[in-house]
Amino acid sequence: MNIALAPDGAALAWTEQGHGEPLLLIAGQATAMDGWGPTAEALAEHFRVIRFDHRGIGRSSDGDADRYTTRFLAADAAAVLAAAGAERAHVYGHSMGGRIAQWLAIDHPQRVRALVLAATSGGKLPGAEPSREAMDALVSGDAARLAALFFDPAWAADHPDAVRVFFNSRASAWAKSRHFRASREHDAWSRLASVQSPTLILHGTADPLTPLQNAVRMHGHIRRSTLVRVPGAGHGLHLDRPETIQWIRQFISAHHGKTVTVKAPQ
Repeated sequence: MNIALAPDGAALAWTEQGHGEPLLLIAGQATAMDGWGPTAEALAEHFRVIRFDHRGIGRSSDGDADRYTTRFLAADAAAVLAAAGAERAHVYGHSMGGRIAQWLAIDHPQRVRALVLAATSGGKLPGAEPSREAMDALVSGDAARLAALFFDPAWAADHPDAVRVFFNSRASAWAKSRHFRASREHDAWSRLASVQSPTLILHGTADPLTPLQNAVRMHGHIRRSTLVRVPGAGHGLHLDRPETIQWIRQFISAHHGKTVTVKAPQ
């Protein structure tokens, strides 16, 4: 385990595996790096995968309370890349991690080669907010209720360890509340047009936490973006849809301004 120092001195735990071009994974709200589980392992067969624990999560320290915003958390991600000696990297963000990845691409464009955004949004979008039932389940902390929002039941039954690790990140109530607020207050809609990196947007058509309209709107804002609608997928498609790994590889292999062909449902 390695440590990167955030701008305020917070200690950010990070690790790496695999070889090849650097690929930074940015986890979602109050989720530790271990939550990437089988996805990180599969991607490490093709990339140098770099993962880290957000401040207040897992093995990272809390840091300053006023730095719990998606934009400041993007500065943390940049600090991890610097500590890893990765001048430029592909970046894959899930949920709140996708919100952080947006700011990383906006504020540090020289750092981001290809951008992958899964199950995320540019901010609040009237008419495309999660239902009350979904939000109640999210804040309940009940793993069984949460699993229904994220994963295909058959996949969850076959991968109980991955589900357990994903929902059992070490975090205090203090940190969890700040992560929740950071995610809910994210608003990058007016800046997404400045994203220069070729961007792959992956989104489930049955995502109850971030309805599909969010992805459609992001696609309209980010000029060099490709949107893949994943039929029937929920919020955890980064784990329970392993076919997305091949789509990411296809996209990244074509990211230098070439025509992008992603063989996936549209």
